[in-house]
Amino acid sequence: MKPIDYTINIRGHLIDLSSPKVMGILNCTPDSFYAGSRKQTEYEIAERANQIISEGGTMIDVGAFSTRPGAKEVSEEEETERLKKALQLVRREQPDAIVSVDTYRPAVARRCIEEWGADIINDVSEGGITGIVNTPIHESGSMFDVVGELKVPYILMSVKSCLHDMMIAFAEEVQQLRDRGVKDIILDPGFGFGKTLEQNYEIYNGMEQLAALRLPLLVGVSRKSMIFKLIGGDSMTALNGTTVLHTAALLKGAGILRVHDVREAVEAVQIVSAIQSASPFEKPETAVQNSSFHI
Repeated sequence: MKPIDYTINIRGHLIDLSSPKVMGILNCTPDSFYAGSRKQTEYEIAERANQIISEGGTMIDVGAFSTRPGAKEVSEEEETERLKKALQLVRREQPDAIVSVDTYRPAVARRCIEEWGADIINDVSEGGITGIVNTPIHESGSMFDVVGELKVPYILMSVKSCLHDMMIAFAEEVQQLRDRGVKDIILDPGFGFGKTLEQNYEIYNGMEQLAALRLPLLVGVSRKSMIFKLIGGDSMTALNGTTVLHTAALLKGAGILRVHDVREAVEAVQIVSAIQSASPFEKPETAVQNSSFHI
């Protein structure tokens, strides 16, 4: 199936997600699970931002707090300083790029939007349920309230372990956001968050059912353990498995892929889009005429 026909408003510009977009990951952290995504110096951050766009990415997702299992707690002050530095560099290098900020802290999200040019809030906590995987958080303020006040696109990620519970929770949370005036909501099934290996693949199998909520779908599986725990290796060897899952996600209606390897994801989008087009290269009647089969 194709992504649903949906647009999001980025500072007055409408972005059509019926044509899948690739979001490149920029982690200004020392401990992200994939070593290749760790960028800390000014040069590394700028180089990564430029790489994402040059390889065909549309969005840059900037994070400063690893939420992988076993990650160390990062203070709000440290996360804020990292994001300030990174977002200012990204805006300097790519002023026209769509930039999302990966944080679950309402106060941090607000400053990133209001002061440093982020466009989208990407929240892995499902509105405050959890921060680091399976660890309850106690942040001041409500992320839903902040998003409602700022009127920016919001990525709502689920920590639920089955599709049934996920859809019920999403429906309730979307209504809470709508009640606050939020118009642009993107759903993320949250692969790897609060789910066993088997549960990740069970949700993947039925992921197209999320289309019933009529909201765009973001899939973030790039180099995650659900790949190498199944086939062996580690995050460094998981590119092929990542591409397989990206292809499956696109066929199930994903509108955004959140990735480490931008060029490969862009190629997957191009190929799947060609498959899904009724006739990507020639008119149907021409294809019939050129066929070598005759009745």
